[in-house]
Amino acid sequence: MPRADPFKGSAPQRIFKMTHHKIWDPFVRLFHWSVAAGFIANALLTDDDSKLHEWIGYAVLALVGLRILWGLVGPKRARFSSFFPTKTSVMEQLSDLATRRRKAHLGHTPLGALMIFNLLLSLLAIGLTGWLMTTNTFWGVEWVEDAHEALVTWAEISVVLHIAAVVWESRRTGVNLPQAMITGTKRVPDGVKIVP
Repeated sequence: MPRADPFKGSAPQRIFKMTHHKIWDPFVRLFHWSVAAGFIANALLTDDDSKLHEWIGYAVLALVGLRILWGLVGPKRARFSSFFPTKTSVMEQLSDLATRRRKAHLGHTPLGALMIFNLLLSLLAIGLTGWLMTTNTFWGVEWVEDAHEALVTWAEISVVLHIAAVVWESRRTGVNLPQAMITGTKRVPDGVKIVP
């Protein structure tokens, strides 16, 4: 039975018809939430000098490596080629936002794809600088520590922007994006143009 979607931003008594689209495979969803948990643990909960911090960092690096591999050989929606942002697609999405055209992208939006690549590269760089700090050559080298801290700060800012964009886009389009990353299914309200 169709239910009101809390991200729609309208009166709770309204009922919306939705079409369901299976999008995210189990690995993409597990990767997303595991990396989020690992990043939060290392950024906020563990001691920077602890072995736990180091091992969580290695686990996040391994997950990023697997995601890169999955982006090359995984199912269609997981492949980087299916959502690689182009100048045209980014400009079109910005135009949609400026003119308030409601379009639901079944996969990642072009701006979302830019954020994904930003976060993947940031996590790789954080992992690399973190590992360098454990080597004899770079142990105690100030620029490596400064780079590691700056990259973590950049990733934290990116995560906040990512969460804000997900909430805003969910309300704007009526597609509950956090729910889709849990269930793997996007529920798109009827009347919203779908971008395959």
